[in-house]
Amino acid sequence: MQRIEATQLIPGRGQPVPDAVVLIDGEEIRYAGPSASAPATPDAQTVRTHTVMPGLWDCHTHLMGAYSLDLGRLPLEPAALRAARATADLRAALNAGITTVREVGGLGVHLAKAVAEGIIPGPDIYAAGAVLSTTGGHGDLHGYPLPWMVEYAGAGTEFRLADGPAECARAAREQLRRDAKVIKVCASGGVLSEVDHPIHQQFTSAELRAIVEVAGMAERVVAAHCHGKPGILAALEAGVRTIEHGTYLDDECAAAMRETGAVLVPTRTIVVEIWESRAAPPWAQAKLDALIDQHTAAVALAHESGVTVAMGTDLSLSAGDRPVSWGHNGRELSLLGECGFDPLEAIEAATANGPATLGPQAPRSGQLVESYRADVLTLDVDPLSDLGIFAKPEHITGVWKGGNRVKG
Repeated sequence: MQRIEATQLIPGRGQPVPDAVVLIDGEEIRYAGPSASAPATPDAQTVRTHTVMPGLWDCHTHLMGAYSLDLGRLPLEPAALRAARATADLRAALNAGITTVREVGGLGVHLAKAVAEGIIPGPDIYAAGAVLSTTGGHGDLHGYPLPWMVEYAGAGTEFRLADGPAECARAAREQLRRDAKVIKVCASGGVLSEVDHPIHQQFTSAELRAIVEVAGMAERVVAAHCHGKPGILAALEAGVRTIEHGTYLDDECAAAMRETGAVLVPTRTIVVEIWESRAAPPWAQAKLDALIDQHTAAVALAHESGVTVAMGTDLSLSAGDRPVSWGHNGRELSLLGECGFDPLEAIEAATANGPATLGPQAPRSGQLVESYRADVLTLDVDPLSDLGIFAKPEHITGVWKGGNRVKG
C-alpha cells in the first residue's frame, strides 16, 4: 500500500479537495479524498506533497524517432535507429508527467508491446499504426516517385495510401492486424505535406464511412486529421470519434461535434512551436503563417461552444531542446489557457477527457477515483495558480503508472 498526503487533490474532473489523501493498492486507487475520511494505513509507504492529481494524457503524438520536420527524410533512416531514439522520447514523456499517449501514426504499435513487457519505460501507448491517406494527400510523401511511395507505404510503415472504399477498408484492416487501438485518417490536407491545401477535403464520404465501419466492427474508433471545414463535416458525418487540429472549425462544426459527441484534440503545441521557431521547410512555414490565428480562434470557439476537448500536442521529434520535441508535452495546458480554458478545464482536458478519445478501448484512467488505474502525479507547487508549471518537469516530483513509481 502507498499513501500520498497532499495539501490539495485535483481529481481530474470536479473541484479540488484540500487536505487530501490518495491510497494506491497494487495497480488501482483504493481511496482518493479528504484525509479526515481516509482509512488508516499504518504500514503504508507515505509521500507528502503539495498537489496530487491524475497522470496526463497526450492524445495526439507520433513516435517517429525523427530529428527533422521534413517528413520526406523519414525513409532515409532505418526504422530500428528511429525506434531506439523513440525510447528516449518515452522516458522524456514520463518525466513530463505523461502516463498515457494516443500515438496516431508512427512506430507506436511496436513500442507499445515493449512498454507493456517492461523492456523500456514509457507511458501506456494506444497506437494507430500507419496514417491512412489518399494518394497525394497529407500522408503522402510528395517528393518521392508515386510507385516507390506505394511500395513504401504498403510495407507497414508510418503511412498507408488508399483510394476508394474497398482499398480504404483493407487499409484499416491492415492496421487492426498490427493490433492498432485506434485508426488514423487524413480527412483534409495539412501543413507538413508539400502540395496539398489544409482546407481541402481528401477522403470522400464513402471512403471515410468504410474506414469507420471496419474500425467499429473491431471496437475501434477513428481519429481524423482535419484542418478545413469540408473535411471536418464529412468526417463527423461518417462517424469519426475525434477531430485533430480543427483549424477552420466554426459554429456549424461545433454544433455537429456536440451532436455526435466527437472530441476535439487541438494540438496547440505543434502549431505554436513551429510558428515561433520557423523550423519547418519554407513551404510548410508559409501554410502555418496563413492559419495560426485561425487555429487560435477555432480552439477558443470550441471551448466557448461546449465542445469536449482532450489534450494533444502532435510532438514528433526526438527528445531534446529543439521545438516540437518529446518532453515539451506539458506546454499544451498553458496554451489551452491562452484560448480561454480556466486551470481546472485545462487539467480536465489533459486527464479525465483523454480516455474518451479511445471509445471502447478506453481504460479506467484519467481521474483520481476509487478502482481507477493508479496513474498519479505529485507536484511541489499549485498548478491552478500557473498552468505553465506543467512545462517545467522539475516541479513534477513523482509519477506513478499503474501503481508503480516511475519518477521520484
